[in-house]
Amino acid sequence: MISLRYHIVSIAAVFLALAVGVVLGSTALSGSLLSGLSNEKGELASQVSDLQAKNNGLNARLNDADAFAGSVGPKVVQGALDKRSVIMVTTEDAKPADRDALKQLIQQSGATVTGELQLTPAFLDPAKADQLRQVVTRLQPAGTTFPTAGDPGTLAGALIGSVLMLNKDTAQPQSSSAELAAAIGGLTDGGFVKASPTIGPGQLAVVLTSGQATGDGAGDKAATLARFSAQLDRSGAGTVLAGDPASAEGTGALGVVRADTSATSILSTVDNVNTAAGRIATVLALKQQLDGAAGRYGIAGNAQAPAPGVNPSGS
Repeated sequence: MISLRYHIVSIAAVFLALAVGVVLGSTALSGSLLSGLSNEKGELASQVSDLQAKNNGLNARLNDADAFAGSVGPKVVQGALDKRSVIMVTTEDAKPADRDALKQLIQQSGATVTGELQLTPAFLDPAKADQLRQVVTRLQPAGTTFPTAGDPGTLAGALIGSVLMLNKDTAQPQSSSAELAAAIGGLTDGGFVKASPTIGPGQLAVVLTSGQATGDGAGDKAATLARFSAQLDRSGAGTVLAGDPASAEGTGALGVVRADTSATSILSTVDNVNTAAGRIATVLALKQQLDGAAGRYGIAGNAQAPAPGVNPSGS
């Protein structure tokens, strides 16, 4: 007769065998798993190394191409803006190196840069929108007509355009020197702009920015700059909004403009002004503005061509 003790011993033996099997099985599995992971790690490391080498090669080619564009740029734009005048408007995040290089190329095209107006963060701050609107309305030169649109970007573009953009038909100032000083002085006192020591009106304008708007109200900030640039374009012979690839996507001002057909029909945009090729495209886009045309240029997915007159298909 099988005793209770026998049952207990049998059950204990079964569980012991299971435990030994689990331990042995997991040990074997761990060994094979670790071996497989080690092999995969080696393969991935090799792939990363290959991709890094390819990336380095592509960067070297891009640097060479940009250096070449920089060397031929002055010849490409020579005479394009002969005896024209350009006012530069920048945002605080615009890179000084891009600004200086673009300014030099504009001058090499035969144009005169009449000054720089920097828009401060307060200019684009949605929390300051009502204050900006009030200041602009108070500074409106006598005899000028502002758009009925009440957004601060459009109104500020109308004010600055009326004092810093020459009449597109006559190339004459649209406001007196006193009105220009009052407008720039009032916006400066309000903390909305910073002007270069000497500043005067131009036939054309470049609005230079960088990257995407960030923080609270990022979309509103980008929209304000986009509407400002479009209204500046309407105020003179033409305007180009230039930035880097990030500014053409998401909450970038270029992206906002390119999504608005009414803006893209008049305002030109360049999304790679951080390169020599992009700066050449900016100057050529200014020339195109004088001819009454507009376009979207650069390397972003929503650009229509690398530069004016360049077929993107290469045909």
